Parts: sequence; C-alpha cells; structure tokens
Amino acid sequence: MERIAEANSVVVIGLGRFGGALALELVSSGTEVLGIDNDEDIVQSFNGRLTHVVRADATKEEALRQLSVHDFDRAVVGIGSDLEASILTTSLLLRFKTPTIWAKAVSAAHGQILEQLGVEHVIRPEQDMGRRVAHLVRGAMLDYVEFADGFAMVKTRPPKEAVGRALGETGIRSKHHVTIVAVKSLNQDWDHTTTSTVLHPDDEIIVAGATAAAERFATLL
Repeated sequence: MERIAEANSVVVIGLGRFGGALALELVSSGTEVLGIDNDEDIVQSFNGRLTHVVRADATKEEALRQLSVHDFDRAVVGIGSDLEASILTTSLLLRFKTPTIWAKAVSAAHGQILEQLGVEHVIRPEQDMGRRVAHLVRGAMLDYVEFADGFAMVKTRPPKEAVGRALGETGIRSKHHVTIVAVKSLNQDWDHTTTSTVLHPDDEIIVAGATAAAERFATLL
C-alpha cells in the first residue's frame, strides 16, 4: 500500500455504521482515507469507495505499524461493538502519539474510560443526536448545534419584531442576548448579516448565543 499519511488524510478504524458513514463523507469532501476493519465482508463492501481499505486487527501494534498508522496526524476509532478492542486500539494510537484522535463511545462508562486515557475528542453519536433532535422536536428550530461550553447556533425563522426593520434598530442583541449572524432569503444563498440587514417573514436565520437564550429566541412569534 502506498503511503497516504499526508496532511489531508485520516485513518478510520472500525467501519460500522458510524465509522463507515464518516469515512465515506471524508472521501466525498476530498480527504484521503485509510479504512481498517477486522471483518472481511465489511472491508470488501468498502473496496473502491475509500482511498485504501484493509482488513487488520487494530488491537495489534505490529499490524498498525505495517499500515503506517503511526504516521497519521488524525485518526478516528469507530469501534463500538467491542469495548476491549476500542480501548486497546485507542491506547495504541495514544502510544504512537497521534496528535488528533476522535473515538466513539457507546456508553457513559466507555466515554469516561476514553477520556481518562487522554482522548480529547470523545464522540457519543446516539446521545448527541438524541439531544439535538429533542431540541428540534420541542421547539420552532429548523436546525440546532450546541457546543460544549453552553453556546448554541440555531437555524429558525425571524420573529415578528425582527421583520421589516434594520437589525441595528431592533435591539435584539440587548433584549434577547443573541446575535443573528446569517440570513437566507428565498431562492438566495446564505449571507452574513449587518446592522442594516432587513429580514423578511420567509427568511431563514442563524442565531448564536448562550444555549438557553438561543432556544428562547427560536420560540418567539
């Protein structure tokens, strides 16, 4: 296998639903991906769809070294069905001093172990998606992204008080403690807002602020 451990390359270990979808998305965005899985059927299903895909036991240091995994700057551990394999593989990557590691956790205990090992980016797909969908279901939001420090960005429709007036005249930031950072009008592309931006009822807007404030703003009529 030719060496692909370059700046825009990622090794994805574990090509289940999460790892496989992530690997394909990375490839579609122009990233070179080395996919590794211990299941021959899974490996065959990704043959020709990833830059490289290899069957290997990622818990074995020699196997990872033969694949030059230690040369990668970015790695994703998508193993979820085998807790021991996830932890052993992650430990090896940390021993290789791979600078940036993302690891999937399937439970709170699994995530805690990964964090204790020293993984900075612990991914909890089901939990994170459940929280995000819950916000969408209970509110008037069109989309929702929450950051770890209590900050959120919400896609919603403008309330009546923000329609037909320049944003600089609405006092929304001081009144609601949020900022309308972007707007998308009908049949137009997204654009950043200014104090002179005038919103229309059918516009979509992106609101940024503390999570609670952004959620409240999305419920305004």
